Parts: sequence; C-alpha cells; structure tokens
Amino acid sequence: MKKHLFIIAILTANFTAFSQNKIITVTNNLKVDREFETIELTKKSLGLPANVKLEDYAIKNGNTFLETQTVDNDGDGNADLLLFQPKIKASSKQDFEVLIGTNPSASKVMSCYSRFVPERTDDYAWENNKVAFRTYGPVAQKMVEDNIPGGTLTSGIDAWLKRVDYPIINKWYEKTTTGTGTYHKDTGEGLDNFQVGDSRGVGGIAVNVDGKYYFSKNFISWKTITTGPIRTSFILTYADWDAKGNKITESKLISLDYGSQLSRFEINITGTKTIAAGLTLHDKKGTIGTNLKEGWLSYWEPIDDSEIGMGLVAPKGSLISFDNHVTDEKELSNLYGNISVKNNKAIYYVGFGWKKGSPFQTKQEWEKYLSSFAEKVNNPLIVKVKK
Repeated sequence: MKKHLFIIAILTANFTAFSQNKIITVTNNLKVDREFETIELTKKSLGLPANVKLEDYAIKNGNTFLETQTVDNDGDGNADLLLFQPKIKASSKQDFEVLIGTNPSASKVMSCYSRFVPERTDDYAWENNKVAFRTYGPVAQKMVEDNIPGGTLTSGIDAWLKRVDYPIINKWYEKTTTGTGTYHKDTGEGLDNFQVGDSRGVGGIAVNVDGKYYFSKNFISWKTITTGPIRTSFILTYADWDAKGNKITESKLISLDYGSQLSRFEINITGTKTIAAGLTLHDKKGTIGTNLKEGWLSYWEPIDDSEIGMGLVAPKGSLISFDNHVTDEKELSNLYGNISVKNNKAIYYVGFGWKKGSPFQTKQEWEKYLSSFAEKVNNPLIVKVKK
C-alpha cells in the first residue's frame, strides 16, 4: 500500500512539474525582421504559481536553448522577470517553450554590465556589446567645489566610444588607475574622447523655466539592479534642486540591453510637467535631424578623425517639441527634446553610433536606425501564452 502511495506521489510531482512548462507565441506585426528586442516574462504572465522560482526556468526554440536572464527588480531575493531575446521574421509568429531546466550553453560573459567605480573618484559606468557610458558622483562634485584637481561637476552623460563587442569598463579603468595606459588613447578597443563638461552629454536632463535651462548636480546615490548577458539596470538618485523657484526631485532608472545602441532612461521626477533631454552640440559643427511624428532627434558631428551620431527616441506622443539651443555660453549648447511627464515619470531612449565602432557610416544610416528603433518601441512584440 505504501509503495503504491509513493508511486502516486512521484507521478503527481512529475505532472505538477510538467504542467508548469508553458508554450508562448511571439508575434511580429511589422514588415521587418526583428532581433535584439528584450521580452519580459513574469510568473503572472506565464500563469505560474507565486512560489515557483523563475531562476529554475529555461527557454527553448525547437531543440535550441535561448539565452535568458532573471531580474530581481524589487530586491526581495526573488526574481521578478525572465528575459530573453527572440529572432522573429517580418510579419510572422513563432512558438517558444518555457520549461523547468537549465541552459547547458548559457553565456558566462557579462555583456551588459554596470558598476560604481570608486577607484576613479566615484563614477558610475555601464556598457553592452555596442556602447558604453558613464556619469559622475558626489565625491567628484565636492572636489570641484573645494578646488581640488581631478573632480567633475555635471549630471551630463559621458559616452565611451568602444569598437569591440566584449566588456571594456574594468579593463580601461584598471589601466588608467594603475598607470599602465589611458582610456583617452585608442589602442584598438576605442577611447573616451567625448567631452561632457556642463553639457547634457548623451541624454542628461534639464528643466526649462521662462526660456532658461536648469539642471541637477552629480548623483548622490546609486543602486545596481542587475547585470548579465541580456540587460544591466541601475538607479541613480539626485539631491533636490531648484528650477527658478520650482523644487525638483529626481531619480533615474537606467537600463541597457544587449544589441542596442540606446540606453533606456526612466526619469522619476516631481516639480515639473515636462523635461528636456539633451544631446550636446559640442563645437556646433554637426547637423541636427528631427522627426517629432516618429519621436526621435539626431545630431551627427565630427569627432577627432571620425564622426559620431547621437540620438534620442521617445515613445509615441511623448516628444512634444525640440529646441536646437545654441548659445555662446561654454558647453551649454544642446539639442533638447521636450518630453511630457505623466504620473511623475518620463521615458526615453538615448545613445550613439560611432563611425569607427558601429555599422553607421553616414547621418542617413544613423537616422534610419533611430526611425526603425522608434517604430519597434511603439509596436512591441506581442507575447501570448498558449492555453
């Protein structure tokens, strides 16, 4: 009798495990092939019990395992999201199996990576296989305020022009801090020759009041949420700041996914109904491009012996206007995209393509990418769980 009960228990357990496997259908309604777009699955969307662990699941397309990553957004020790990036042909759909198991060929490379960098004052830096960025913390700000050499005072976003698909952040910082090299010289991997200063760099924000732009100082705290093969994300918080009598509170949730030239910025802000996300105009020798209907802005300019395209994309209807703000004030000329704030939140994507480190060789090619990116943002892949 006990033996029969034992067998029944095993069969029940196996059936429960099997029933937690899911088939999902991903549909691409656009007439273009799509890849490097991240799908987020939750226990709820998959119809899984609350007590299961997303870390125990893998995703297959036929007999092939796909790269996956789990993310604990709220920091409670349990994964909230299961990420993967399918390849879907134009105007088509494809089935994927979400199953209990482990991907035997999972990548061990943190292609999407970010961290706080205390050994270089207190930067926060992030990268994927295409691009890299950094911004600056309170120690760097205080050094400037105390007239100590080596500090940086800006909430602008710096661009690191990488030309390799492997991670370079730790390597570049190490050779600079140990004196064995410098990231300001290109030895085959790229370099940092992008000047930020008081500008908005690539996507820093400002608030416009009566025609004048106001912005925060350096971030005061940071929190890394995730790094991995598919996404890195983190939160930067800023001290309250003043925009002509308007008290502004600001934090940024920034993420960068594999294969993307653009980081996603989710600005949590109070004290204003719009923000101005900026692209620096540097020496004002470049050419702007704008398409409010599609929701993107572009600036293509020379940089040393090459060229670079910067770009901003906002979800449909949120990019309400732009300002090609040219001034004689040092480093304060920016192409601003004015983005609406709803429920104390504004979302946009911003990044760059360097001629030496990307496939974009002309302004037209870069803007075609921004146009395509905007179309995909506004027409996300559709995911349905098969009953």
